[in-house]
Amino acid sequence: MDTLGHINHAAYLTYMESARVDVYFELGYRGIRKDEDESTILGSMEVNYHHQATHPSQLEIGHRISRVGGKSFDFIAGVFQEGQDSPLCTALFKMVAFNYSQNQAIPVPIKIKELCRPMVL
Repeated sequence: MDTLGHINHAAYLTYMESARVDVYFELGYRGIRKDEDESTILGSMEVNYHHQATHPSQLEIGHRISRVGGKSFDFIAGVFQEGQDSPLCTALFKMVAFNYSQNQAIPVPIKIKELCRPMVL
């Protein structure tokens, strides 16, 4: 919570990152560590805040892969107050498939291409 009495904007990014890791595990994709040949790195993000939330709150975070390109793919995300249909926050994350030991972008892993389907966690 920040000095204005609502959940700070940066906290939403942490919530969505944690949920994104959960999606990777649900997909069976283990390449989320820098010591793997196939991993990802955040290329860019666009975040829109629609409503405030105060502490304590029960939040639900949903993600799905919305686009797969040659070396990147997009996650769209929404943060919802439990039981509400209108999102508190929405975001678009452009993820780049990445090899940390080579320090370069790589083709999107087959696992992401094969298993990219709408998913909500």
